[in-house]
Amino acid sequence: MSARQIEPQIAAVLPRETTALFGHREAETALLSAYRSGRIPHAWLIGGAAGIGKATLAYRMARFVLAHRNPLATDVQRAETLHVDPSDSVARQVAAGTHGGLLTLERTLNDKGVMRNVITVDETRETIPFFGSTAAVEGWRVCVVDTVDELNPNAANALLKILEEPPQQSLFLLVSHAPARVLPTILSRCRKLPLRPLATSDVIRAAAKAADIAADDPALAEAAEAAEGSVARALTLLGGDALKLHQQTSALLATLPRVDPRELHSLGEALGGSDRVALAAFIDSVDRWVSERLRSDAANANANLARLARLTEVWEKINRAARDTAEYNLERKPLVFSVFGMLAEATR
Repeated sequence: MSARQIEPQIAAVLPRETTALFGHREAETALLSAYRSGRIPHAWLIGGAAGIGKATLAYRMARFVLAHRNPLATDVQRAETLHVDPSDSVARQVAAGTHGGLLTLERTLNDKGVMRNVITVDETRETIPFFGSTAAVEGWRVCVVDTVDELNPNAANALLKILEEPPQQSLFLLVSHAPARVLPTILSRCRKLPLRPLATSDVIRAAAKAADIAADDPALAEAAEAAEGSVARALTLLGGDALKLHQQTSALLATLPRVDPRELHSLGEALGGSDRVALAAFIDSVDRWVSERLRSDAANANANLARLARLTEVWEKINRAARDTAEYNLERKPLVFSVFGMLAEATR
């Protein structure tokens, strides 16, 4: 199976449909132990890099709690993992998004059929009737927020209100790619559960299962090595010429603040006019570079705080520009020049 044939299958795999969890045994054990204690914190912030399995773990926990309503039951006390058989009625309902005890807050399509950039306040307010109702289903009610980073300010405040006075038998599983940027008032009401990037071997196993390809596929091994612990990133790099584009982008980023207009033209041409996989690979490469630069600079005792602030601001502008480019299918080459122009200025 070629890389280009893989892409449609990848897009169909959603975290709520994924019953296998690779890596993160320590985090899974922490959730299970807390539940078995009968005194589980009502809100958890599951944080870590994009694509490492945070939402998969959140839905895995949701399935287990909804399938095992009594934390003190013998089968729960003897359980070693949060696994629920995919044939179980709860697992099927969670996968289909039809379980009455589960509410998911995530970005949705607007009236024009375009994916919104944020989770709106109206969607977040659905938590009020959800947790207030008693007719739909008995026992636990679970809310998965995927991701809390995408809540707009009003939505974040609406979520905070219900986190401040959680109903009985309520569980909030908040997924975040950038936990440090979550509102402090929300952070203070959550148990933090940080996830580490996956080992390369786990990336290969998870990506092979998601893409339905052989685990010993050479292209998969190469993508997994470049993915830095992220299954989503490995799958993206498997699409078309995304891996080569990632390497080309990384090489240009390494030369900053110097930029070569001819190389930028070449990169813009490689991005094409409407290839969303290529665009995702480009932005992912930039995100990783900026994130690593911020981490290394912040760890330096002599860090230039003004430059760190500029780079953070530029990072936000780049992501807004990337969303606009994808949403309105804009030309890629101007985005390339804009991104490298902003980064060059911020890193001088």
